[in-house]
Amino acid sequence: MSKNLFITGTDTDVGKTYVTGLIVKKMISSGFDTTYFKAAASGNDRDQNGVLIPGDAALVQKLSGIKDDLSELIPYVYEVALSPHLASQIEGNPVDLKVVKEYYNKLAKKHPYITMEGSGGILCPINMNNQELWLEDIIKAFDMDCVIVANAGLGTINHTVLTIEYMRQKNMTVKGIILNHFHPGDKMEEDNANMIEHRAGVPILCCVQDGDTELKMDGELLASLYG
Repeated sequence: MSKNLFITGTDTDVGKTYVTGLIVKKMISSGFDTTYFKAAASGNDRDQNGVLIPGDAALVQKLSGIKDDLSELIPYVYEVALSPHLASQIEGNPVDLKVVKEYYNKLAKKHPYITMEGSGGILCPINMNNQELWLEDIIKAFDMDCVIVANAGLGTINHTVLTIEYMRQKNMTVKGIILNHFHPGDKMEEDNANMIEHRAGVPILCCVQDGDTELKMDGELLASLYG
């Protein structure tokens, strides 16, 4: 069975997909056969034939060089840019955890490491149609440890620590934090990193600057986070 790691974020549009792409790229370049997976993604565009393209998977593929077909990586793809539970109410085809597991297991037979990205923040509703399913239910279904992607800027202490505390209350394990949109030498952002570590007791694994094409983190250490 593949080892896995779940990537969540403190909020929508924190740069979770971009950072996940860098994680997968670092794993591959460090010699660990890794792919990408996401249960559901909304806000996708159609190609010239009217087929929905899973944009998050396409970005990760572009960043990391993974060879899997995009159709294998995200089982539920929606056009409207809304939470998956609402997107599926509008477009139909609500997320079924059994189907998610089927897609995951196919990838697990091909790759020893799977990096799974969440939808939105940790409290994202995935299905409120025929069954109640939240992002945390997916994490627990695959027994995954987590890394949190957070913004380096103003407000991140509150957002990040509250996310960690909620996840602890729900018995989810947070292995570390990656700060995105980081500016070296910015006193506030450097202090934010120190305050998050101090208050939450969770390490800042690395910081990502805008335009980075490599994750500034040791590959062996990154691989050790997968369980």
